[in-house]
Parts: sequence; C-alpha cells; structure tokens
Amino acid sequence: MIKEVIVVEGRDDVTAVKRAIDAECIAVGGFGINSEVIRRIKEAQKRKGVIVLTDPDFAGEKIRRIISKRVPGIKHAYITQEEGLKDGDIGVENAEPAVIINALEKAKATLEVKEEIFNMQDLYYFGLSGHPESKHRRDILGKELGIGLGNGRQLIARLNSYGITKEEFLKAMNKIHGQGEEK
Repeated sequence: MIKEVIVVEGRDDVTAVKRAIDAECIAVGGFGINSEVIRRIKEAQKRKGVIVLTDPDFAGEKIRRIISKRVPGIKHAYITQEEGLKDGDIGVENAEPAVIINALEKAKATLEVKEEIFNMQDLYYFGLSGHPESKHRRDILGKELGIGLGNGRQLIARLNSYGITKEEFLKAMNKIHGQGEEK
C-alpha cells in the first residue's frame, strides 16, 4: 500500500488509481474544491502525506495549483497527455496501471504495510453501523477526525489508512457522546 493519500480529480480517477495500486484517494470533484475538501487534504498531508495526480490538461494544472497554494509540502505525480489519451479524451482515468505506478514512483511515493486497527465490529460497538443514528454519528466522527464523510466501509478504510490511533478514536467518540449522543 502507498502511505500517502492520492488526490485526483474525480471518481473515475479513483477507480484507475485503485486498479493500479492499493491507496487511499481523495477526489476533489473538478473545480468544485471547497473548504471541506481542502480540510481533508490538509489532514491527509499532516497524517500521511499527499500526492496530487491530476489530468495532464489546463483544468488539471489549475486544480494542482489551487491545492499547492493551500496545502504546503505535497508531492506531485504526472502523466503525459499521450499516456492519458483514449478516444480523444485526456485524463488519469484513461491511463494504464503501469503508467500510474510509474508516475507515483517518480513522485517518491512511500510503500508501507497497511495496519488493520479498526474493523466492522468497532463500528457496531460504537453505534457507527447498525444503529438508527449511525450515519449521523459517522458524519460527526469524520468531521471531528478530519477524514470526511462516508459509509461504514469507507470509514474503516480511512481510519486505518490515515493512521488514526485507538486513543484518537476514543477521544473523538467521547466528545461526540458528550455532545448529547448516547451509545
């Protein structure tokens, strides 16, 4: 697994990266980079590091510049237009897995063994799954930890990928319960 979180433009890019390598990804949604997305990227940079891999076109470069201005110290991975071209469309989603791996290697991506600290039993125990308020609790937890919103499976992946410790998790859960949430 790649230690750093890979930032891409859209869902199809996430699919292409995950086809190439095991990595946590953040899709910025094109030019729709809002403060919540920037906050998630900053948290990812602080915890694991970030590699930006955008399309080799004007829009991709503009998105890259926006992120670079707001999140210092990130790494950059590049593919060429030829590597991302398919049927007249240019984008990361069109790149072969070997091309994406090569771009990430050139960006000095760090490999690490993925540690599975959290699992579905944890979510059930803390009412983050299988409870009428599960979605609401996951949303609050995601905001508290800076890892964004997601379903149960996404939450487990982010907790493990972002290196969230049991202590951080418990502290956030206690804060949530202290705000009127009950277990």
